[in-house]
Amino acid sequence: MRFQTPLVPAVLIGRYKRFLADIRLDDGREVTAHCANPGSMMGLAEPGMKIWVEPNDDPKKKLKYGWRLVEHANGHFTGVDTSLPNRALRAALEAGEIAELAAYGTVRPEQKYGTNSRIDFLLQSAGLPDAYVEVKSVTLSRAPGLAEFPDSVTARGARHLAELAEMVRLGHRAVLFYLVQRSDAQSVGVARDIDPTYAAALEHARAAGVEVLAYGTDIAPEAITIAERLPLR
Repeated sequence: MRFQTPLVPAVLIGRYKRFLADIRLDDGREVTAHCANPGSMMGLAEPGMKIWVEPNDDPKKKLKYGWRLVEHANGHFTGVDTSLPNRALRAALEAGEIAELAAYGTVRPEQKYGTNSRIDFLLQSAGLPDAYVEVKSVTLSRAPGLAEFPDSVTARGARHLAELAEMVRLGHRAVLFYLVQRSDAQSVGVARDIDPTYAAALEHARAAGVEVLAYGTDIAPEAITIAERLPLR
């Protein structure tokens, strides 16, 4: 999935109020960018980091830049926009590029289910059980090559796992899809020390029949594309 507008480099001055970040562009201008990430962004929001932002000329938008990537000293990238995984996965699902889900011909995003919730994707095809797919953006890494979820306590994430387990009980297929927005990730694990309740909920969901898939991404300032499946630790 290519970015709609070519990204430009910048330096992070500081992130605040979750959705705002002050940045310094290459020409020296200091501006405020939108940060489309409600999470803690642990390890990804340190002042002085090199980042990549997407400019826009939409008169309806107050902020003219959106923060998309962090560029690490080792040359790898992390995607920080939590809306990108759903967009990238939708394109991959519609193209039949996710082997475990390629048999489904209909991809329906943002469908109501459970208790006042929406599933990211409902997949349907004649002769197959409906597949409920919940997507989680994974950006945390505290050890080389290992990506972890979550990066903060997530009661919402635990609730989603319970609702996926209920879909399995009702005879459907349920999939938790970790999309890792780090080009340096080689495996995926659960950050049990950050949220032991979520970790326990995941174990219960898997025992109930919820499938867990994890895929990596290839990331560059031009595009983010889904890459190979990653092992779960």
